[in-house]
Amino acid sequence: MEGNATHNGPKPATNEAMGIFALDKGERTRFFACPNFAALDCLTATFRTYRYVPHTHDTFVIGSIIAGCETWTVRGIRGYAGPGDFVFVNPQEVHDGAPHGSGYCYRMSYPSIELLRQIASELRERDVTATPYFPETVVNDPAGVALFVAAHAAMDVHGDARAGEELLYRAYAHCLVRHARVTSQPATGREADQVIRIGRLIKEHYADDLSLSRLAAEAGLPRHRLISAFRRETGMTPHAFLLDRRVIAAQQALRRGATPAEAAAATGFCDQAHLTRAFKARIGITPGAFRAAVS
Repeated sequence: MEGNATHNGPKPATNEAMGIFALDKGERTRFFACPNFAALDCLTATFRTYRYVPHTHDTFVIGSIIAGCETWTVRGIRGYAGPGDFVFVNPQEVHDGAPHGSGYCYRMSYPSIELLRQIASELRERDVTATPYFPETVVNDPAGVALFVAAHAAMDVHGDARAGEELLYRAYAHCLVRHARVTSQPATGREADQVIRIGRLIKEHYADDLSLSRLAAEAGLPRHRLISAFRRETGMTPHAFLLDRRVIAAQQALRRGATPAEAAAATGFCDQAHLTRAFKARIGITPGAFRAAVS
């Protein structure tokens, strides 16, 4: 207990060191990494008013609502999820997130494409090279959700990582068998080749000063047509896509031990404050909080 601590004894861990970060009144997030899975991050949060801006992940998003109701838009479809519901977002799918009604509490995880391919290969007992795809963004599955929540809690900072590893493997296997198909994503529409080329350019040169004029010249399209085609094919404008890739790159830099200032400079942001605004709007916590959690 705190009252028994001495000046020479160990100090209790701070909230930030434990990955716990306060937001507005009644809101709370805790971000943590799962040591038994490579680069697997998890989040538990309560949001009353906080809203995510449209963003993407290189990973899948798999989680469940514990209480309340969350609403979001993905693939142009408005979804709602409550207790007993799984939430699925595929890699690179633009999505937002907001409380519906009085808010929600959820547990979320971000498994990599490689991890789910590996589990799919083991389930099929053959090599799976296609990326699993979740066609439904919300699925009511109380039994599967109970398994996932137990796994997520066990992997938590106060839990049993060894038990959590087995439980989480079982939960992901359940999701793949019951709710995914191992196929390619749907084909894109017109001007897809130009958008793919510009998307690749942004991914490879996100830290550069990529003006709209330069991107349009690379695509061989007028600026208004590039914006329209990019939004149609990806759900984002080129600038929003660029900011998104910079945030993803900053996450990787922070995971390697960079400070927020160093990450901002390395990924093309004007300064640390610019990174912080973009990062929190997409990830839900500040770069410093993320670095403390994954380190």
